[in-house]
Amino acid sequence: QPHLVESGGGLVQTGAFLRLSCAASGRTFRSVVIAWFRQAPGKEREVVAGILGNGESTYYADSVKGRFTISRDNAKNTVYLQMNSLKPEDTAVYYCAARQSRAGHVGQIDSYDYWGQGTQVTVSS
Repeated sequence: QPHLVESGGGLVQTGAFLRLSCAASGRTFRSVVIAWFRQAPGKEREVVAGILGNGESTYYADSVKGRFTISRDNAKNTVYLQMNSLKPEDTAVYYCAARQSRAGHVGQIDSYDYWGQGTQVTVSS
């Protein structure tokens, strides 16, 4: 059964860093697009970053450009989200998602085939 498991969330202060990990089963990891989404209380789920194929292309939401970096380690079947200079507005549950298709914007939620259970990130001011 393909699945995704996130880890690495926690409670940090403003300006700190965290690295989230998304461990994927072999079949899921071969997905064409793997992305990180987040959902804050009372808000819609939004895309944070995405990585295409073997990493030849990446996408970042404007709100995280220059602070977050998405990467993948093929040997470990893992996708990472390095989050630096964290702000209180980054507080959310972060989800990893994967899809087989290149079609559609990376932020198109209903285009994803697999989702993880989420990991909480809380940034205190």
